[in-house]
Amino acid sequence: MEYHITQYPLEQGALEIQYIEEFFGEFPRKKAAGEIVRRLEGRSHLILLANAPLPDGTVVPVSFKVAHEITMDETEPRLVDLVSRLHEHIFFPGRKVLYTWIGGTRRDWRGQGHFRALTEQQEHWAIEHGFNEVVVKTKNKFYEMRGTLDHLRFEVVKYERNAHDNAESKVYLSKKLVPELLDRHRSARTVVQATL
Repeated sequence: MEYHITQYPLEQGALEIQYIEEFFGEFPRKKAAGEIVRRLEGRSHLILLANAPLPDGTVVPVSFKVAHEITMDETEPRLVDLVSRLHEHIFFPGRKVLYTWIGGTRRDWRGQGHFRALTEQQEHWAIEHGFNEVVVKTKNKFYEMRGTLDHLRFEVVKYERNAHDNAESKVYLSKKLVPELLDRHRSARTVVQATL
């Protein structure tokens, strides 16, 4: 199977992400386009969407990933907090670290390889742009996501137990980015740049 992926510029991509997140009931708080633009503006970032046809031939977005660089010098409070939680587990000085901020696959298209294709494309882009490592955060209760990340060879680097509900515990995972990693990619991908 060949996966069709679109890479978006910031403003157009933010609107696409706002749209696709409406299809995810498990996301308690959807991201607005303005919030996405504010987070990504002025930093190295990547917005990818995988598309697939409906039975009638209409092509729709079915999976997405948004990632951006994080550094020791963050000023945005949520990113300052993230770096402080990771600094003992991820080495930042002199390295480029990519953070997979948000992503997912619509329920009817899960298990078909779309998220793997996006992840492999993200890794290709990250290596091409000099990143050394990619980091992702999820919750213990997202079993399918944890399983997918395991299959994609992400390693757990930190586990933050929630004292009241272990399902809400946070799991931080990372993957070192080396050129040989690209030889292990399995998905056939066609990637296009979105046009305005």
